[in-house]
Amino acid sequence: MNYYTKKIGFTGTLFLKEYDKIKHHKNKVRMLNEKTVAEQFRAGNAVITVINEETGTETVLDEFSSEEDIKKYLGKKFLNYTGS
Repeated sequence: MNYYTKKIGFTGTLFLKEYDKIKHHKNKVRMLNEKTVAEQFRAGNAVITVINEETGTETVLDEFSSEEDIKKYLGKKFLNYTGS
């Protein structure tokens, strides 16, 4: 299972993935393309945590989340990937 984070801030949105550290190295955080995240979401291999920095809310979405929540937090593009 892949865990992604979508950050909604004042300047826009970012998709991030944090890679586990190896021994003494710090965890690495990489920015990802929305298309990459959408492909994993369609395959059912993704859990996306949506963090809204303006309101301080945090929402977790996966393939079993309601269509309304997916449309609200991820957009219409992700509805096609869920098989609906």
